[in-house]
Amino acid sequence: MWDPACARYDWLTAELAPINRPIEFAELRPALREAGVDATVIVQSADNDDDTDLMLRTAEANPEVAAVVAYVPLARPAAAADRLAELRRNPKVVGIRNLIHNIPDPDWLLRPDVDEGLGVLEGAGVTFDLVAVLPRHLEHVPTLSARHPGLKIVIDHLAKPPVGLDDMEPWWTLIERAAENPLVHAKVSGLYSATADSSAWTVDAIRPFVMRALEVFGADRLMYGGDWPISLLSGGYRRVWEGLSVVFAELGSEERKWILGGTAERFYGIDAAALEAAREASQIHVDSSE
Repeated sequence: MWDPACARYDWLTAELAPINRPIEFAELRPALREAGVDATVIVQSADNDDDTDLMLRTAEANPEVAAVVAYVPLARPAAAADRLAELRRNPKVVGIRNLIHNIPDPDWLLRPDVDEGLGVLEGAGVTFDLVAVLPRHLEHVPTLSARHPGLKIVIDHLAKPPVGLDDMEPWWTLIERAAENPLVHAKVSGLYSATADSSAWTVDAIRPFVMRALEVFGADRLMYGGDWPISLLSGGYRRVWEGLSVVFAELGSEERKWILGGTAERFYGIDAAALEAAREASQIHVDSSE
């Protein structure tokens, strides 16, 4: 999933000791099997080509990885276009992300050079993962939608709602505005406590935010995400999955179908052959463990 010996991860510091190490897909596989997940999308965790190349090697070696959200330098549009053309030769590359939450300028996405880079994605029909962690990031979604009406955007982690805090604003209002564009989707993932202890979240604490997302997006524009291995800092894959499963169980079967696979498959345009290979590989591992 990542390896500090293969790529540079500036955010991966000593304070993050449990995950500041090489982490391979094999470590995740048992949790996926336990949860009944047979295919997954892995997403970039560093703004460099080395991390993307590592993800592509991981996807090649592990059929359960059905798709990859990679990195291109959006602030350098010409280089982004060249790299994107190269990456798109691999059918598993379905989208692009930049770690905007690690960039000091909260308005980075509105810069002319970055705007041109987003235009490259729009022109190529490639999706954009938006890591919105500040209200300001979420405020930009309607602007991006107006500038790039054909760009498919997915808001990672529901833009980090204020789980465990008393005041739900401005997230409550901003997420509704972001959802006005039907091409904007969101991931039900990373819903940890916004207090000093990120692992202090409970099912009751996250439920209102999941229900608000359902209200403004609808299930067919929401997708579950395990947020692993970051989730190791806030309870781990099993706890996150089981907590969200309680909320998902309160929904209708059609809603669950979208959130637990249908939305991701359609939004990212995941290759059908890759999905079938993932399911076959998943079944092999299930059979071999019995």
